[in-house]
Amino acid sequence: MNPSKLGYAFAFLAVTIFALQDGISKYLGEHYPPIFIAMIRYFAFAGFALVLTARAPGGIKAATRSKRPVVQIIRSVLLALQIVIAIQSFAVVGLIQSQAIFASGPIFVALLSMPVLGERVGWRRWLAIVIGLVGVVILLNPGVSDAADALNWSVLWPLGGAVMMGAYAVSTRLAGRSDSSMTSFLYTGVVGWLVLIMIGPFFLAHPTPGDWVWIGILCITGMSSHFFLIKAYEYLDAVAVQPVGYFQLVVGAFIGVLVFGEQIHLNLVIGAGIVIAAGAFTVWREHVVARRKAAEAKRAPTPAA
Repeated sequence: MNPSKLGYAFAFLAVTIFALQDGISKYLGEHYPPIFIAMIRYFAFAGFALVLTARAPGGIKAATRSKRPVVQIIRSVLLALQIVIAIQSFAVVGLIQSQAIFASGPIFVALLSMPVLGERVGWRRWLAIVIGLVGVVILLNPGVSDAADALNWSVLWPLGGAVMMGAYAVSTRLAGRSDSSMTSFLYTGVVGWLVLIMIGPFFLAHPTPGDWVWIGILCITGMSSHFFLIKAYEYLDAVAVQPVGYFQLVVGAFIGVLVFGEQIHLNLVIGAGIVIAAGAFTVWREHVVARRKAAEAKRAPTPAA
């Protein structure tokens, strides 16, 4: 198979599994504490990270060597807490609306990349950020006709999750300037697991045998989705993979409607469309700027010895 087609196949498979994973998380989050679910999920994630890094060149010992350990710890904690917030969001806000708000992640990445990474954001990306934030505002209040109910405060869960995901992505870029992807992956799994096993015991639950099956499936989907996403990045650039991620909204919408009886309001469709367009443009524009900088660096004269 053509490498590009293979990459897209892995990407679509990954985001489809992510959507199924979110649906399972919503079901479990309605019955058990999100921290407990995330803790169990991280047992599998940490084990997967250890196995994957053990098979990489240099093994686990090489992967533990980080030049930015503080950044690695911060980003790993951010992701672990973001997963807890995501499960809570699916349970109290709904699968469709939460996923639509999470789609604003690239917009917050662009905002945070300026103070954290020192990146310059031109007027085009600033315009995309502003438009994207307008879409987020629309998403925060879908289908409401009564001004007195203009804001459902529970939507702050997915909004906070989107901001945290943006912070995680930016801190991952910062760590990636000096650390390998395997180092970042190992820290993500192990540090997140350590954080959750310190908090999780205060939220222990007793799932039914049937729900333990769903928890097991959740762990499997968590490992397989990340594996397929890693494979996708082996064949495709990030700018090609990112738009595929929005397919997760489509699958999530089907699950939300058919399984959980959620409704798709006009405001949600409009807001999601604006957020997706702004986010996709932001990612594409970052790619264009990066290519231009790389080309300028190649044309720059080499200093005489």
